[in-house]
Amino acid sequence: MAADKVAASSGKREIAPGKTRIGWIGTGVMGRWMCGHILDAGYALTVYNRTPSKAQDLCGPGQAFLADSPLQVAQRSDVVFTIVGYPADVRQVILGPLGILEGLEPGGIVVDMTTSEPALAREIAARALDRGCHALDAPVSGGDRGAKAGKLSIMVGGDLEVYTALAPLFQCMGSPTFMGAAGSGQSCKLANQVTIATTMVGLVEGMLFAHNAGLDVESYVAAIAGGAAGSKSLELYAQRIQRRDFQPGFYVNHFVKDLGIAINECSRLDLCLPGLALAQQLYVSLKAHGDGNLGTQALVLALERLNNIQLLDKKP
Repeated sequence: MAADKVAASSGKREIAPGKTRIGWIGTGVMGRWMCGHILDAGYALTVYNRTPSKAQDLCGPGQAFLADSPLQVAQRSDVVFTIVGYPADVRQVILGPLGILEGLEPGGIVVDMTTSEPALAREIAARALDRGCHALDAPVSGGDRGAKAGKLSIMVGGDLEVYTALAPLFQCMGSPTFMGAAGSGQSCKLANQVTIATTMVGLVEGMLFAHNAGLDVESYVAAIAGGAAGSKSLELYAQRIQRRDFQPGFYVNHFVKDLGIAINECSRLDLCLPGLALAQQLYVSLKAHGDGNLGTQALVLALERLNNIQLLDKKP
């Protein structure tokens, strides 16, 4: 029984390879690496992706079992992780008729690592409890590089005992922080996205200013990296921007979704954040130009269009 293996209600039973069956739904840009760390740690793993070919690298003799639905994943698992695209996807894979809660045994745990809506996280937690299970919201930050290196920041909301029990699994993927009751992980991630969005605007604007002032942009970035303007965004994205490398560590489409959720939460909280609003509009303009499947560093394209310049152009 899942309750015997996971003991979600007490949070005291050991979670360990050979004792705990893990399910994973969503093997995209980040999920495939996160899931791979769980597999490498020796856990029995069942995976599902809407596009099965995206999970094939994780499956095979001695590797993960490829399920045909979220329901089948849950039936074979004690703890199920999800990292999918949008809140509608979260609702479908967890609460839908072929979803996780239809197949998870009492005592099982579902952990949603998608950036989603705090209200939906609270709804999932309540529905899980109704079925004798538990749910955590645990969105992550760190992009593809953080996922690959197992160094993501993980922001967790839900029951503290359940969070504590799952620490060995979270630590396979990065550094978890418990934020409070259900929905708190999502609220923390939205605040994180507000910070990233406004920081990215500053990063790109600074690079464009340096360019138009006649500076060597690479030297400019090196000069500011060790000072107060240094940031994780500068570290991860400045060189990609200079190389015109817009491959996604995190999709513009998904960032537009995240910032839209944050703006909706601001309305609910009677909060005015003009920097967030500006950043969201710039990213929406990228999507309108067909750039939604690029990485978030493609913000430079939006600001180049506004100024009718290109960062790599040589000034006369």
